[in-house]
Amino acid sequence: MNEYTNYPFSAIVGQEEMKLALILNVINPGLSGVLIRGEKGTGKSTAVRSLANILPEIEVIEGSCFNLDPATELETHWQIMEAMGHAKPGTGERKIGVTRRKVEVVELPVGATEDRVAGTLDIEHALKTGEKRIEPGILAKAHRNILYVDEVNLLDDHVVDIMLDAAAMGVHTIEREGISFTHPSRFTLVGTMNPEEGDLRPQLLDRFGLCVVVKGTTSIEERVEIMKRRLSFEKKPEAFIEAWRGEDEALVDKIEHARNIYPEVIASEDCLKTIASICLEAGVDGHRADIIMLKAAKTLAAWYGENEVKEGHILKAAEFVLPHRTRRLPMMEMEESIEKIIHRSLQG
Repeated sequence: MNEYTNYPFSAIVGQEEMKLALILNVINPGLSGVLIRGEKGTGKSTAVRSLANILPEIEVIEGSCFNLDPATELETHWQIMEAMGHAKPGTGERKIGVTRRKVEVVELPVGATEDRVAGTLDIEHALKTGEKRIEPGILAKAHRNILYVDEVNLLDDHVVDIMLDAAAMGVHTIEREGISFTHPSRFTLVGTMNPEEGDLRPQLLDRFGLCVVVKGTTSIEERVEIMKRRLSFEKKPEAFIEAWRGEDEALVDKIEHARNIYPEVIASEDCLKTIASICLEAGVDGHRADIIMLKAAKTLAAWYGENEVKEGHILKAAEFVLPHRTRRLPMMEMEESIEKIIHRSLQG
């Protein structure tokens, strides 16, 4: 039994900010992902895999390497099949199989090349048939899944740029040797990094919607509880999972409810002005922070079962949106800095 994919999400001790940031991105992939910065051994990968494990199964077109949704992406399926060199079926021949499966955690290796991430030309097919055909990359497999990038700061900048473009746009265009076609690529992006091993360029940091700084807990009680739960899980995993099943199922129900009401959440003009004021006070570049903060505040409102953005939602969103965009103080002092920024903007 795989300990990472099966450890209950609700059983993870502490790290509430990280867990909330992950949940917000599952509710709303339009947040463009979360960057988790901090030391190793703080439950980052466990949290990602555990969350994927409890999410509801999704329906996919059988045999599709793009994980397309039969309810909304059927026409896209036929367009991609034709672009990949398959004969276009007649109207009466357009039959598909549908299968259900769990949401997967698709990992992007540190040494991943552009071709492996974006997709490349199928050389073997070209040599055999003389026809050009695209071989999909990791961004195709990541569609409707969780794309997990450990040590994202060690990846080639160009590869990171391609990945972040897809996360922001929800689509990816493959262009190789005169062939060009676009496929959906909507995924929950999770990047992790240890700042001591190097940082991302500011332009790339800004492309991650949210950011969380994680540390090992200094509470003796929490550290003891972590040890107890881990040993209990390793001794009798099935019993441990069953003991936490109720809390995990309640969490999934809350996520589904938030997804359903998110489109109806509204933000007043005053809320928009508050967001703009905070971003101006923080001195962030461009307008991405404003837009992501609005989306995050609406997602937080949906998570708490409310249909209107309130000041508390905005202030919480700012804690996720500003840390990697405010450069006036070192990261270790950023939390206090953001509190002062928010206070000054509200006073103004």
